Amino acid sequence: MHVAVAAADPYAVGADLVAAAVGPRASQLGAPPRAVADADPVAIVYGNPTDPAPLAVVALEPDVDGLRTAAARAVRACRGGGTVAWALDTSLPLPVAEQVRALAEGAVVGGYEARRWRSGERPRGVERFVICGCDDDLAPVADRAALVARWTNVARELVDAPPNVISPAGLAERATAFPGLRAETVDPGEAGLGALAAVGASSPARPLLLVLRHEPRDAPDAPRLALVGKAVTFDTGGYFLKPQADIVRQKADMAGGAAVVAALGAIAELGLPLSVTGVVPACENMLSGSAIRPTDVVRTAAGLTVEVTNPDAEGRLILADALWYARRDGATHLVDLATLTGALRAGMGDLYAGVFAADESWRDAVVEAGNASGDLAWPWPLHPRYRPLIDSTVADLRNTAGKSFGFPIVAATFLQQFAGDGPWAHVDMLGPALVDDDRGDAFGPGATGYGVRMLIELATRLSTAAGA
Repeated sequence: MHVAVAAADPYAVGADLVAAAVGPRASQLGAPPRAVADADPVAIVYGNPTDPAPLAVVALEPDVDGLRTAAARAVRACRGGGTVAWALDTSLPLPVAEQVRALAEGAVVGGYEARRWRSGERPRGVERFVICGCDDDLAPVADRAALVARWTNVARELVDAPPNVISPAGLAERATAFPGLRAETVDPGEAGLGALAAVGASSPARPLLLVLRHEPRDAPDAPRLALVGKAVTFDTGGYFLKPQADIVRQKADMAGGAAVVAALGAIAELGLPLSVTGVVPACENMLSGSAIRPTDVVRTAAGLTVEVTNPDAEGRLILADALWYARRDGATHLVDLATLTGALRAGMGDLYAGVFAADESWRDAVVEAGNASGDLAWPWPLHPRYRPLIDSTVADLRNTAGKSFGFPIVAATFLQQFAGDGPWAHVDMLGPALVDDDRGDAFGPGATGYGVRMLIELATRLSTAAGA
């Protein structure tokens, strides 16, 4: 879909369907009252009495999320080709640039088609989304928002894809084709990534560490940002087999890795003047004769040994090796994203991710980047007194606590042991990565691409600060 801005009146664009106004002003555009049908959070407004085609989609909440949602639903309602035009409402208490950003992002998000695995011809989407009533100087705002949304859709597609397609090798094949990045795959056995190798040994699909690099020539010497994403492309839980209701969702256990991969693609296309590396440990966690057993001890790349008290807490094992790799590679700042604990989803629902870090300023920077971009985040505590909970009687550490509380914090505490020196933050994003029901926002049910917008915003802010 092409997103554009225009100073013209929306009715002059020649749209098949015209998104014409926001809020109560719809009645001022000639739409008869009988033709306004409320459908929270949008209303479909019809044009003149002789034209039955819908002419406007009106946000009932005149804020950024309302505009994003309305634009997405306008595009979904208008599938079949053609143009959607949207008239800006300058009476809203939002800067025009914010409106343009929200509308462009919502339009592209709304154009996402999850049904690509159906047989037959794919449904035709809207071809153009024109934001009317603003000058060409806002075209870069629309272009950037559309770009970010397009890469968000890339992550959604990776998560929605079946696990027999997006296997570890399938994920690497897709990511290494992205332009502007230097890519390599690392064999965990040869590289001494013992935890990743142990988890991945449960499956005939070979595990790998995917490394993507954005290294612009004009980047300053510091900082160097590394983004680490968990990519368990299917997670049975191993010998702690997941229940049926949960196991059917486990193709999404690679959503953190998908977010990192897509964010690197966007960062490269934006040309941010910052060195950014994506480190994605990819594997399957299967139930087999070669799967790790409860009470097995594995040796991580950092040299620490871990007693596996729960084979379904495999994500923190593979992230341990990836964090060590990223820090050894020279990262000054680390962020990891993972669909790590069901307890975080139980506590925060499907809207917010939790962010953990010993460095509160870095944690707050990640939270602020998420909330500014639309990937909502909330700071969680990380206290040294949680550390004894992962002591093992037979190894250096154990991968879960012996007590049945504090699951997300214990998981973050475990990861902290491998993050090295310097700023590091952990984003537990199980809730918002894959939503079962329509939350009433721009995304609808399914994969959301959570984390892509957060990471792009964080990298943008870090590059701006570095160049200041």
